[in-house]
Amino acid sequence: MPEPAAPGLTAPGLALLAEVTRSGFVESLHYGSAVGLDPSGRPAVALGPVDALVLPRSSAKPFQALACLVAGAALTGPSLAIAAGSHTGEDHHVRLVAEMLREYGLDLGALACPATWPEDQATAHRLIRDGQGVSRERMNCSGKHAAMLAAAVANDWDVASYLSAGHPVQLKVREVTEELAGEKAAHVAVDGCGAPLFGMSLTGLARAVRALVVAEPGSAPRQVADAMREHPEYVGGTGHQNTELMRALPGSVAKGGAEGVLVVALESGHTAAVKVIDGSPRATTVIALDVLRAMGCDVSTAAEWESVPVLGGGQPVGVITAPRRDGRG
Repeated sequence: MPEPAAPGLTAPGLALLAEVTRSGFVESLHYGSAVGLDPSGRPAVALGPVDALVLPRSSAKPFQALACLVAGAALTGPSLAIAAGSHTGEDHHVRLVAEMLREYGLDLGALACPATWPEDQATAHRLIRDGQGVSRERMNCSGKHAAMLAAAVANDWDVASYLSAGHPVQLKVREVTEELAGEKAAHVAVDGCGAPLFGMSLTGLARAVRALVVAEPGSAPRQVADAMREHPEYVGGTGHQNTELMRALPGSVAKGGAEGVLVVALESGHTAAVKVIDGSPRATTVIALDVLRAMGCDVSTAAEWESVPVLGGGQPVGVITAPRRDGRG
């Protein structure tokens, strides 16, 4: 018998979210789903099937960081931000990850994420010139993994199996994620870093990140949001789009994920979540800002991110932008 179809996104009903124009010609189109929540948490913008299941990928890191925090990991300021972030593998990122592990009697060898080159090109080029290779600590998820290991040690849980879906750390992640999203995990996958990944609706993803931003000051969820906002250089890195977007929109939390996922929550509670069906991240910030603008939010300080230049011969010859709309569903 044929295998049953795997759950996941399908093309019907998806919305046109961005257009790529080159020399006056529409060259490519990005379809997907996007949802905008107002400060009360009600959907104010819905493009495409916003209640369909998505895999949040690294957009889930703030929830994973929160789970480690409430489980007893000593995470504050930069260490909490890097646990919730996707760092670019620069030296200050690696030093912080090593310090987080050392505080719990561990070293970099405890990390179980894959070894990679850093995303920061200048750092990668320097390592190559110096004859160094890939490493686990340079992987963009190593801060999250260090936090998970810290939570395991803090509770005397097994360290070697910390990525197992049945490990207490991962059970706490699932519990926290479901509470923030307001829905049960509909699918369990393995993320690129090897950690369990819990599927949710795009609306649930928006609800979860909004919950961090509007939480009571001093509460654990608010500590995650505040750490990300106060230390955006540990959420991404030099020139990273999430880092620069949070700087451009003071008080905001922005967290992207692989395969075209992004969520942006403003200090007001307005929140946009995006999933591009083709998996490309190049237009996600453009789309999120379009959704926020549609809800009446002032995003003018992030104007440089509202479009992406298309180059020809090294010069701008077109643009990636959100399509004009007469109305939104």
